[in-house]
Amino acid sequence: MAATAAGPAAAAAASYANLKLHITPEKFYVEACDDGADDVLAIDRVSTEVTLTVKKDVPPSAVTRPIYGILGTIRLVAGTYLIVITKKKKVGEIFSHAIWKATDFDILSYKKTMLHLTDIQLQDNKVFLSMISHVLSVDGFYFSTTYDLTHTLQRLANTSPEFQEMSLLERADPRFVWNGHLLREFAAQPEIHRFATPVMHGFISMHSCSINGKCFDWLLVSRRSCFRAGVRYYVRGIDSEGHAANFVETEQIVHYKGSKASFVQTRGSIPFFWSQRPNLKYKPKPQISKSVNHMDGFQRHFDSQIISYGKQMIVNLVNQKGSELPLEQTFAKMVNSMANGMVRYIAFDFHKECSRMRWDRLQILLDQLAEQQDEFSYFLVDSDGKIVTQQEGTFRSNCMDCLDRTNVIQSLLARRSLQAQLQRLGVLHVGQRIEEQADFEKIYKNAWADNANACAKQYAGTGALKTDYTRTGKRTQWGLIMDGWNSLIRYYKNNFSDGFRQDAIDLFLGNYSVDEVESASPLHVKKDWKFLALPIIMVVAFSMCIICLLMAGDTWTETLAYVLFWGTASFGTFAIILYNGKDFVDAPKLVQKEKMD
Repeated sequence: MAATAAGPAAAAAASYANLKLHITPEKFYVEACDDGADDVLAIDRVSTEVTLTVKKDVPPSAVTRPIYGILGTIRLVAGTYLIVITKKKKVGEIFSHAIWKATDFDILSYKKTMLHLTDIQLQDNKVFLSMISHVLSVDGFYFSTTYDLTHTLQRLANTSPEFQEMSLLERADPRFVWNGHLLREFAAQPEIHRFATPVMHGFISMHSCSINGKCFDWLLVSRRSCFRAGVRYYVRGIDSEGHAANFVETEQIVHYKGSKASFVQTRGSIPFFWSQRPNLKYKPKPQISKSVNHMDGFQRHFDSQIISYGKQMIVNLVNQKGSELPLEQTFAKMVNSMANGMVRYIAFDFHKECSRMRWDRLQILLDQLAEQQDEFSYFLVDSDGKIVTQQEGTFRSNCMDCLDRTNVIQSLLARRSLQAQLQRLGVLHVGQRIEEQADFEKIYKNAWADNANACAKQYAGTGALKTDYTRTGKRTQWGLIMDGWNSLIRYYKNNFSDGFRQDAIDLFLGNYSVDEVESASPLHVKKDWKFLALPIIMVVAFSMCIICLLMAGDTWTETLAYVLFWGTASFGTFAIILYNGKDFVDAPKLVQKEKMD
């Protein structure tokens, strides 16, 4: 049962792995080059109609190139575009199924000319194209033409024969298909599903490892949800459907002599309605919405968590003082009000407990969670395909961003589960510990640190903080310096480039649709006079202050008067800019985030 469920049961479920794109002025032809395949997908560049044809219908005059998958289609101002995968890199294999990372893409216009567009439309189309290119440039798009990457081993093992006969597109978990919107027209035509490639976004690491001379495969897979997706400060909390921001499902897999073990955890933003808009301050104050019923979305979130994963153990790692305290208090109160026996809650002030480099204190939390982790267990299927144990629940960890603190805790919980799995499979001897296996420990720590970096770059725009601890098991001075540097880069991006990044994600995922005949584009938002005037005044005043200091007047009192005047002018202007911080940051233009919170 589980052996067949680990991958598609028959070739019918697979997508085409080898494709050629033939381009003519009238049509795009995508030819399936797999053994025995004669199918050709014909896409009409005028009517946009998609039909199946055969190889002999491809005109010899067509310009031909190899491609590795169709990401889908999207409508922009100039019309429809076809997005294809042009480069891929092999990550490894899951149970003999090749897993690929898409590393380059091409965006091809159906229209042969742009003469039908006005100058403003041309400019808008260029901006929309740069948004799509930006999303595609973020590392972490993975696919397989024969294996369903969007489901955990446990979900795949508990499926029906009908499910296994479905195409990869049909059976994929919609939460983790990042090109679901781009493939919507393909999804409506089952006969062309084999040309569609569902792509997940996140992180995959695969290693062949050896302990005690016993070889096993160790995999780490993080799947980012495309529901309520976005960037750090513009997407927090949940939406009305209960989808949490920065929701990531992380699965650790072990494959040894045909037996497969899996341990699943999730992370996601604190699941009620709150926001933390950038406003030029280093750490904007979180705001809990006062105008909505939090319990509806909260209940929906945990209902869907329980359906997908079973019992829930919430691990809340935010500070229990300052601006983060109200979030912790509200979260605890709402779990109590929900009174669901399937959901338990524990708060652990990560920064307070581990202050002054006392990282050994994380053991306090692990000890508190040990009994619950043993109860949840893990998924295990033996070499005959018989399910030995199921994972009965998951840890749902969060901090503010669900990045740095969260990743540290997840890596420790995963190691504890791995210890039990490797002992049960006979890889580790009784009394042996993973920490003592130097070669494997290095692989393990680096993979989890790479996972942290991937998740952080996708949400916050920079690598993760605290990865020196994940990589080495201790905090280092160099690690602190790198954290400071990454924090500065985050500050700049969060305030001055995240509006564009958020718009790009909303466009890519279909949260915003381009209207070809729309006269007033949301991209053209007139800036208030103070947006330009105040920074100029501040720079001029500060420059004059420096000049007065360098070129002293006839008397020191005269110099002091000039310095005080220009200094006051520059600091006064700076204070006004800071007070009106929200007007000076790069805000999203396509989807009004206030309406979404």
